[in-house]
Amino acid sequence: MIVKALASLLLCAGLCQAAQAREYRYSDAHLHYVDFFQESEGMPALIAAMDAAGVEQSMISGIPVAKKWHEDEPKRPRYYAGDDADAYWYSATDVYVAAALGQLPAEQRKRFHPFLSGFNPVDKNAANHIERMLDLNPGLWQGIGEVFTRHDDLTALTSGDTPRANNEAMTRIYHLAAERDLPVLLHSNITSKRERNPLYLAEIEEPLRNHPHTRFIWAHAGSSMEIHRHQTQMDFLLPVLTRLLEDYPNLYIDLSWSMLEPYLLDEQGVPRKAWLALVEKHPERFMLGSDVVGKFSSLGEQMHGFKPFLDALPEAVARKVARDNFLAVLPKIR
Repeated sequence: MIVKALASLLLCAGLCQAAQAREYRYSDAHLHYVDFFQESEGMPALIAAMDAAGVEQSMISGIPVAKKWHEDEPKRPRYYAGDDADAYWYSATDVYVAAALGQLPAEQRKRFHPFLSGFNPVDKNAANHIERMLDLNPGLWQGIGEVFTRHDDLTALTSGDTPRANNEAMTRIYHLAAERDLPVLLHSNITSKRERNPLYLAEIEEPLRNHPHTRFIWAHAGSSMEIHRHQTQMDFLLPVLTRLLEDYPNLYIDLSWSMLEPYLLDEQGVPRKAWLALVEKHPERFMLGSDVVGKFSSLGEQMHGFKPFLDALPEAVARKVARDNFLAVLPKIR
């Protein structure tokens, strides 16, 4: 009995040591070059942060809204939720991204995969605008998003109608994305801050069902830090996600920072077995994102925060999640 227990301990120690020895190279599937004021630390800071964090390649996008500094506010807000002033749809964000990439040498430019985001998702003209932008810079844009639909308090602050992932304007965009072989990164909260049920699930599930030829990357799997502040953890998220991944092969999950806790890791930082099992069952459907916004010093902290979860996966699966799955969802021909 003692020999058996000792053997088990040695095996466990060996596995732990092997996991600790892993070094990952990352693809960042969710990164914003600018913040909500359309400002950025710039490409040199971003590239330095990527190099330090072991991020070989990265999605890069702007922010589709700009936060207003209202006439009545004596102090400029630091974030979109800093005061009650509006945010408004801002198309020039894509111009900033394109200009920043255009200044890079070719070898550095290849590390970035720009997604086009500067459009109003409740405007049925948006698909026409996206098509013009794609034609203006042939081969530049490799995806659409992050599209802001249901998005915590930002939805209430943004001027105009409430954006939904299943409205007619977005339907036109999904058709265009399928025609151009572009993935769509979509922020669509699964519920509100107070409803303990998947209140807005239909808004993401309807496009998944109606557009089987469009590849959807669901940002944070419908979660957000604001929802967590009010609900701590959504018990229904795992079963809903399990069903959606079974039913819709065009669904991919962006495991950005709001997914790490309380979902992937428990209060002690130990990976949750149910989430490990889900990722192992769908090893090509999950990817990692830092979701940094205009400032890049925390990029390494965000990406390396997933290491305990990755180490608990089979090594081949972990490397897919860390790097390969995001690259696989990009257009086949650039």
